This record gives sequence, structure tokens and C-alpha cells, in this order.
Amino acid sequence: MLSLLSGLGLGLSLIIAIGAQNVFVLRQGLRREHVLPVVVICALSDAILIAAGVAGLGYLVENAPWLVPVARLLGGGFLIVYGFLAARRAWNPSGGSLLVDDSTPIARDTADAGSPADHGEAPGATRTRVRSGRTAVLLTALALTWLNPNVYLDTVLLLGSIASTHGDARWMFAVGAMTASVLWFFALGFGAHYLGRWLRTPRAWRVLDAGIAALMILLGVNLMLPVFFG
Repeated sequence: MLSLLSGLGLGLSLIIAIGAQNVFVLRQGLRREHVLPVVVICALSDAILIAAGVAGLGYLVENAPWLVPVARLLGGGFLIVYGFLAARRAWNPSGGSLLVDDSTPIARDTADAGSPADHGEAPGATRTRVRSGRTAVLLTALALTWLNPNVYLDTVLLLGSIASTHGDARWMFAVGAMTASVLWFFALGFGAHYLGRWLRTPRAWRVLDAGIAALMILLGVNLMLPVFFG
């Protein structure tokens, strides 16, 4: 259970950070277009990458036990650096509010569209619903996941190396990380209608980054302690 919760916490910390993939999922959620296939692609891709990292690095650790303290030092160091970067974003944000801009067309169902006056628009104004093709949207989701170098660093190398420090419970750690991915993408995609209003403000992202920074640094220090104190 401890390994499961560790994987869940670290997985959420890594995936919540502002990035192109999160921007895309949130905007699709706001547009209410192809949300289910997009979040499934993102979550399933993460699960595959996590499994590859845990299996590959787990095999290496079994054949070279000295890699465990190395993984602890490298993984812990990376988390601490990542935490300080998040703290810097919280202190001096740069573009968090651009995550959802006013130009993003939000799709509305005909049933709840209402009249232009209901939305503060001039009488006679028309609301245009711009839809994106399913194929283009899904290809974009795949590209933002598999062509992003940071995905391999965070998901494969970092999560894989830290999972290896959990020994036989490393797959429980992996399940926790996969669960974090599923929870986040589904919440981001289907909760975008509510999250979008909150995430429009730079202050919201500063608070989020501050929380990520504290958790990352704490996890990094905790990961490195056994190397120095046995």
C-alpha cells in the first residue's frame, strides 16, 4: 500500500505540471470535442511508458543491485531540481494563464446554448461552433505524448528508477503512477468546464506550482536519505 501511494503521489506531481499535453487535454475538454478518446490515449500511453520503465529498469536492478543507490541519488536529485523549478514558476510565473485563453472556442450543445443575450452578447449575434476532425485531434494527442522528450525522462527513466527502489513492490508503485495518470486526465478532460474557470488565473497556477514544489522536494529528500543514513 505504501508503494501504491508513493506511485500515486509522485505520478500526480509529475503529470500536473503545466505542459503541452495538459494544455491540449484541457482545451479539448473546454470545447467538449472527442474528450473520451483523447483522455484514453493519454492515460493508456502513460501506462505503457510506465510499464516499460518499471520492467526495463527492474530487470537491470535485479542483475546489478548497485544501481539501487545510484537510482536513489539520481532520482532524488532530479525531484529536488524539479521542485525548485516549480518553486521558481510559482514565484515568477510565465504564461500559466495562457493555458486557457479567451480565443479558445468552447463548444456548446444546442440544448443549453441559449440565446445570445443569455451570454451577454448583442441581440442578433450568432454563436459559431467550430469542430475539429477526430483523426486530427487523436493524432495530435499521440504526437504530444510520444514525441515529447520529457515524457521519456519523467515517465520511463524517473518513475522506472524510483520504482526499482521498491523491490518486489515496484509494480504496486507502477499501478499507483498509472492510477494517477488516469485520474488526472479524466478529471482534466471531463472537469474542464469547471477547472477552466479556476485555471484561467495566474494565481491558481502559482498555488498549484507551489504545492508541486513542496511535494517534489520532500519526495526527493526522502528518496536520498537511505543512501546516506542506511
